[in-house]
Amino acid sequence: MTLHLGGPLLLVGAGKMGGALLAGWLRQGLDPASVYVQDPTPATEAAVLMASHGIRVRHQAKLPTAPAVIVLAVKPQIMDEVLPTLAASVGPSTVVLSIAAGRTLSNLAARLPLGTPIVRAMPNTPASIGQGMTVACASSEVTRDQALCCNMLLEAVGEVIWIDDEILLDAVTAVSGSGPAYLFLLAECLTEAAVAAGLEPELASRLARATLAGAGELLRRSDLSPAELRQNVTSPKGTTAAALEVLMGKDGLADLLKRAVSAAAKRSRELSS
Repeated sequence: MTLHLGGPLLLVGAGKMGGALLAGWLRQGLDPASVYVQDPTPATEAAVLMASHGIRVRHQAKLPTAPAVIVLAVKPQIMDEVLPTLAASVGPSTVVLSIAAGRTLSNLAARLPLGTPIVRAMPNTPASIGQGMTVACASSEVTRDQALCCNMLLEAVGEVIWIDDEILLDAVTAVSGSGPAYLFLLAECLTEAAVAAGLEPELASRLARATLAGAGELLRRSDLSPAELRQNVTSPKGTTAAALEVLMGKDGLADLLKRAVSAAAKRSRELSS
């Protein structure tokens, strides 16, 4: 499906996630001439991508008409500095799509013109390879067409789920937003354990990466539950069963992850307040 927005798109922030989104939009056929980027220091990959498509990046973007969509992809810490400069760019049909963690719909609305339609979304880093998981929610001012427009933009980098209760985004952030880091840590730990078991570091790293990537793809493609897939690998009194006895024991992996997700959700709530 080719992306048609019915007006310009202003991307504010061309870091890793902003650049990943832009790459996805361009893959989906969004006209580069309709894209305007505002960022004083874009990420290197994003800068190369924009240069290859003739997209100019400016410290303060100037658009010929009000944008159909303003995408906020800046760090939450500088949002208060950025939002006042965007107020004049918001037109009567503009929807603001924010991917900034910890910034609530009401927080954003208070810094934008009254009645601005706002969509808040939480993508994750696999968006950089088109395998992202994004959860989004919308303010009451967002029209059906504006929600569809934002959905197309987010689907360009992966799967999208919409929720009605914004409060759930704290838990979403803790699971899918921060979740890739948990898997990367698992790869680190598995590599270290393999080295401790006698493998060379390069071989250990290759085994850990390939195992996690392959198991993840199997999980994605399979209709079986994670528990069923785990059971299929586990022979009674075999090697996997011996390992799982440790991982699933007291203070094991399940307990650690519950505590980790709880800590991340708590921090998300703190950032939102």
